[in-house]
Amino acid sequence: MDKVVATAEEAVADMADGASLAVGGFGLVGVPNVLIHALFERGVTGLRVVSNNCGTDGGGLGILLAAGKIARVTASYIGENKEFARQYLGGELELELTPQGTLAERMRAGGCGIPAFFTPAGVGTLVAEGGLPWRYAADGSVAVTSPHKEVRTFDGRQYVMERGITTDYALVRAARGDRLGNLVFHRSARNFNPLAAMAGRITVAEVEELVEPGVLDPDEIHLPGVFVQRVVELTPQQAADKGIEKRTVHA
Repeated sequence: MDKVVATAEEAVADMADGASLAVGGFGLVGVPNVLIHALFERGVTGLRVVSNNCGTDGGGLGILLAAGKIARVTASYIGENKEFARQYLGGELELELTPQGTLAERMRAGGCGIPAFFTPAGVGTLVAEGGLPWRYAADGSVAVTSPHKEVRTFDGRQYVMERGITTDYALVRAARGDRLGNLVFHRSARNFNPLAAMAGRITVAEVEELVEPGVLDPDEIHLPGVFVQRVVELTPQQAADKGIEKRTVHA
């Protein structure tokens, strides 16, 4: 089945207000910027996002955030985005902070049909006991807190139960992909992208290089096409347009 869609705009055309979406990337690495821009232009709002972080000010998911299009974020990191912190502390945004490894496993579990799992991460903290501020009120008080989670003991060690995550959509970026949706990620872009793709019921992948079926060696495929429903081929200019989160120089 040829899964290639002509444009990014067409690929997200059925996404409605209030949709949930898992988004790949870490900082500005491996972020599906073209699809995010198409979603911004579409004007959908009230989005519920699952991603390691919410981009930077003016970059990645930060574009949707600054425009007030995101209502809730499940993430493991707030830093590098002052607007993210401002909206969260100002009561404009709901945030579920999750340990990074737990977030990764929650998406993988959801994609594998596993409803929940136990992990030692977070035992003895507010992650397990509940009470983390999910949303603040305008006066600075806590309006919504995280719930208490089940804790069990296995072989003398305590573990907290975490739920798998599935979303309406997933947006990811790959270095190479074929028309069947098989994807290859380049180096550190193979961060949350495969996991986010697994979590989405409808997964849209933007690929820097599109190849015909059979070109990719099965041993180099990082994500099989069964997890991908739509593929968008980037132009050379779009593929080369990659942000640098922190510039460093040396003499």
